[in-house]
Amino acid sequence: LPVMDAIAKYMGVSGGMSPAQVTFYRFFFQVLCTLPLLLVVSPRALFSAKRPWMNCLRGVLHASASLMFFAAVKYMPLADVFAIYFVEPFMLTMMSAIFLGDKVGWKRWTAIAVGFGGALIVIQPSFEIFGWTSLLPVACAFLYTLYLFLNRAIGDADSPLVMQTMSGIAGTVFMGAALLAGDALGDKDFAVSLPQSGFALTLLILLGSISGYMHLLIVRAFRLAPLSLLAPFQYFEIISATILGYALFSDFPTPSKWLGILIILGILITSKAWF
Repeated sequence: LPVMDAIAKYMGVSGGMSPAQVTFYRFFFQVLCTLPLLLVVSPRALFSAKRPWMNCLRGVLHASASLMFFAAVKYMPLADVFAIYFVEPFMLTMMSAIFLGDKVGWKRWTAIAVGFGGALIVIQPSFEIFGWTSLLPVACAFLYTLYLFLNRAIGDADSPLVMQTMSGIAGTVFMGAALLAGDALGDKDFAVSLPQSGFALTLLILLGSISGYMHLLIVRAFRLAPLSLLAPFQYFEIISATILGYALFSDFPTPSKWLGILIILGILITSKAWF
């Protein structure tokens, strides 16, 4: 998945595309990857989905979260964005306690406070450099938390392939409408744009393929194995994002940012309460 985000950053920095345009193609090519597979496996499944509107809402939330994330990675180092984004488990715990009545003891509330403190350590120098852009990963985390809530609400009603295809279609329509509206209003960041080269088209196809198939595997994996087994794998994202950010864009976290990253990872790794 960090490879997908590195491609999005490259398309924004060197490919001349806005985050909104990249987000549209991310969902468009996701549909082109998953829809044929769905039609082969179960041709009627898409038209007999049990939670169609909730799946469409998932797509809109996921597209909005992706837009925030891609906008952030265009201007900020990958590792910084991932570190700030990892407030998502804390948000999920808080919302579970508030809206679902899950019991959250003082240890978990302390972990939430410390985790947010680590995020602030990363945000603070980033805010001085990038301004309000540094808060985009927080907005992304909030939207993705809502997306995860819908996953929980849908449960096993629809198959992962149906869920991914429908959310991809909804995300494509949502971002397509946003681009058409922006184009009509003369907003360059939301203007309709085609890939400028075969290489750019290849990268966008790869972007959509990774997003479609990897999220399909993630949904499937979380149905087959316990959260406690799978959740720690997400921590590798910061490591791989740091490597990709340094190799491709010469970005490397400062010592203060490393402190915030280590605090967040330490809380997440040592607190089994999350999983």
